[in-house]
Amino acid sequence: MKSLIEIQKKLLPDLLLVMQKRYQILQYIRLMQPIGRRSLASNLSISERVLRAEVQFLKNQGLVNVLSSGMTMTEEGNDLLLSLEETMKDVLGLTMLEQDLKKRLKLKEVIIVSGDSDHSSWVKQEMGRACVACMKQRLVDQKSIVAVTGGTTIAAVASMMTPLEKGREILFVPARGGLGENVENQANSICANMAQRAHENYRLLHVPDQLSQEAYRSIIEEPAIKEILTLIRSSNMVIHGIGEAKTMAERRKTSLADMEKIEDGKAVAEAFGYYFNQEGEVVHKVNTIGIQLEDLKSIRHVIAVAGGASKAKAIKAYLKEAYDSILITDEGAAKALLKG
Repeated sequence: MKSLIEIQKKLLPDLLLVMQKRYQILQYIRLMQPIGRRSLASNLSISERVLRAEVQFLKNQGLVNVLSSGMTMTEEGNDLLLSLEETMKDVLGLTMLEQDLKKRLKLKEVIIVSGDSDHSSWVKQEMGRACVACMKQRLVDQKSIVAVTGGTTIAAVASMMTPLEKGREILFVPARGGLGENVENQANSICANMAQRAHENYRLLHVPDQLSQEAYRSIIEEPAIKEILTLIRSSNMVIHGIGEAKTMAERRKTSLADMEKIEDGKAVAEAFGYYFNQEGEVVHKVNTIGIQLEDLKSIRHVIAVAGGASKAKAIKAYLKEAYDSILITDEGAAKALLKG
């Protein structure tokens, strides 16, 4: 297949460009359906005139429906996209990027989607869809516990979740307490949404993410909290994001003294309440209720989902010590990581 693609690049480059454009249109319709033509043209940065001709072609091929409410995918269109995914990865050079990044960061696996989530919001949803596919491949035990963190990227994973295979018992739990941010981006909300879309069960953790030492010692002794923490630490899969240190510190409303510690330590990344410098060293830790860094060593599948070229430094710093992770990212972050 690769040799055929190389031949096509030499002899029929225009054909591959048309193929890429139509694939991207189908991809976006699948994520955002039903969607109007004007909105689609704006998001893909192409003129309505060009898009009209492309949509008419796709409609004639039976791949999309054009309704008054907007465009939607047909079953045949969905099947075509699924069968094209690996081929398009080769065409777009993503397969090579995955191999290079896996080797560079010494990771278990790397999955890259096209685009840059810094510039296109739909790329986060595409990362979410890739994460759901990755999860389904690995949730093979009769019973599993899946822990999820908060944040907009993991919320995108939840929005892409579909029912899991029947006959298995999957319990979704939040990996940590709440940050006091928008409710829809908190671990509890994401956990519940993901479980409901998967048609599975969930448990919630009703505590703040950040606590004083005294409050932390008191709360973790509560029987109800002990029970849910035992479940969380028994997870065999964790889905988490990677944050930029300064952004996460501000979201946590970090004290001036701790903010100075984070800045003096030159922290660039945050995950699970730990702040990391460029060498992957922990320079500050928040007293958080939930999964701790040492817990990850005993969890079979740890999946990090983060994208955007602006997050490259944070991703690289966190993954310095997270060798057994699976990274799901986008083209923008991947290229920035390899360039760095």
